Amino acid sequence: MAAAVILDIRDVPEGINDSKKLTRLQRERLAPEIERRAIAFRVARVDHIQIDRINILQASLLAMGEAVKALQPLPDYVLIDGRQELPNLHCPQLAIVKGDGLSASVAAASILAKVARDQVMRDYDGEYPGYGFASHVGYTTRAHQDAIARLGPSAIHRKTFHGVQFYQGALDLRDE
Repeated sequence: MAAAVILDIRDVPEGINDSKKLTRLQRERLAPEIERRAIAFRVARVDHIQIDRINILQASLLAMGEAVKALQPLPDYVLIDGRQELPNLHCPQLAIVKGDGLSASVAAASILAKVARDQVMRDYDGEYPGYGFASHVGYTTRAHQDAIARLGPSAIHRKTFHGVQFYQGALDLRDE
C-alpha cells in the first residue's frame, strides 16, 4: 500500500507526522482531514502475488509510482520516502531517507497508506479468522507467528514472508 498527497501549504492539517509516530486513533482522525484538505491524493495497492513475484522493494516503488501517476492534478515535483527514486516518472523527484519525518506531504501520504492498509487487514480478519489480522495488521508479532504455525499460511500470506518460509520448508516459487 502506498499513497501520494499534494498538500496546500496554506492548509496543512495540524498533527501530521510520520505515521509510525502516531497512534491508530491519531492516524484515523487525520486521514479524512488530509483527504478533505489536500489538493489531490491517491492510494495504490500491490497485492501479495505481485509482491512475491517482484519483491517487496519493487512492489513499494510500483505502488508509489501508481499513486503519483493517478494524482489529478499531476505534481510538479515528487518527494519519495526512501533511498530510491521512482522509475518511469516523468517529473523531477527526490528520494529522502526518513522523508515521512521531514516532509508534511510525505508524512500525510504515510498516514493515508497506513490507514488504508490497516482497514484492509481488518477486513481480512473476518475473511481469515484465527490469524489476528485486525490486531497485528500483518506485522510480524508472536501472535502472528503462532497463528501461522497453528493454521499454516492463509491465502493472502506472501510465500516470501519470512514467517511463512520458516513454517513451510522448501517452497517452489516458480510460476505454476
